[in-house]
Amino acid sequence: MYAVIATGGKQYKVAPGDVIRVESLDAKKGDTIELKDVFMIADGDKISVGKPALASAKVTAEVLGDGRGEKLLIFKHRRRKGYRNTNGHRQNYTSIKVKEIIA
Repeated sequence: MYAVIATGGKQYKVAPGDVIRVESLDAKKGDTIELKDVFMIADGDKISVGKPALASAKVTAEVLGDGRGEKLLIFKHRRRKGYRNTNGHRQNYTSIKVKEIIA
């Protein structure tokens, strides 16, 4: 059984027991959250697809903690002009573990 959910502007394919990194959520470590933007649920041969989301479906997950991703370097350069600019970025994330998918 798996589901396609949306959180933080991105879509994820999840199954019970999966650990995923999503955009930062306002939840503390150990909290249980419900994700209600469920677009599809597949259970064996039975597939349910929403338009755009399934009304009664939800995914419950446990928050494992917060973190920061690896540093990405942004380098801008204009040839022959003496312009060079370096910038860095680290994206915040929240790790969650999917407990169950409720159809």
